[in-house]
Amino acid sequence: MPAVLFVQDHEMSEVVTAASIDTADSELVIRLANREVRIPWGRCSPILAAATPEQRRRVELSPGGYGVHWPLLDEDLSIGGLVG
Repeated sequence: MPAVLFVQDHEMSEVVTAASIDTADSELVIRLANREVRIPWGRCSPILAAATPEQRRRVELSPGGYGVHWPLLDEDLSIGGLVG
């Protein structure tokens, strides 16, 4: 999926999107168009660091690939914020 560019204050910034996501015991796996990023739960957020494996496994990638949602935790994070 190509990157999307937005114009803000006369500057262009790239919005990072994910092709897919997966969970592992110790980390969140984000697959971008050109690489895979593995982020330990403690670096994602305090809520995810304290969550159970089942709560972490119930994860949804937004339709455009911009964000991640954990419905059991009511936690939402942007892909750009996670991999930036």
